[in-house]
Amino acid sequence: MESGSDKGTGGSSAMDDYETLISTTDADLLKRSWRNEKASPEILQFESSLVQRSREQIQLMEETVEEFMNNGEDPLTVSLYQMDIDRTMFLLRSYLRTRLQKIEKFMFHIQKTAELWTRLSRQEQKFAKRSIEDMKQHLDESVLSKLPDRYKSHLKQSVISEEDDMVMEPKLDAFVICRSRKFLGGLPVDDSGEENPLDMYAGDIYALRYKSIKPLVESGQLDLV
Repeated sequence: MESGSDKGTGGSSAMDDYETLISTTDADLLKRSWRNEKASPEILQFESSLVQRSREQIQLMEETVEEFMNNGEDPLTVSLYQMDIDRTMFLLRSYLRTRLQKIEKFMFHIQKTAELWTRLSRQEQKFAKRSIEDMKQHLDESVLSKLPDRYKSHLKQSVISEEDDMVMEPKLDAFVICRSRKFLGGLPVDDSGEENPLDMYAGDIYALRYKSIKPLVESGQLDLV
């Protein structure tokens, strides 16, 4: 039932907007994406829609806080709203920063691996290209230009190398801690060579090699913690 409010319709509308905002799952989704990115040894798919929605929500909350301050809202209420903004800003910035750190660390590997390259946003791809050019220039000027021709590659130790043995790659066989979001039965996650399928139960925590659960992380059936 709609009725008048002591604070006027403007305050009620702002409150309704905020209640609708916090009732969504985007905050939890952002936290999950942040945790998965921090725990994964390789860069994951960029969550473009989630990042865009989070930015829009931050803007909405900032506008709400400004409106409350102008209307003389209770300082405690304003402080609680500001805490939500700060929490969301922290998660978003940390998520993006973690991805940039992975790009800087594995830039050459990401560039030459089509699957990983398509996981980057357009802005991240631009950042990776600039980082690669800067690194090449630095290596050429500081080291490679002073070496014999056979050692001047920034990807290989020498021209006789069959692989790009100077390119740092993520350790996909590293152990990670994960939590199942639902029951997953008979998973072949044992790399001992023996048939030893694992049943994973919702909410339970496991320590497994990342490469054995990589598809489950990518499909959202497992969360890294």
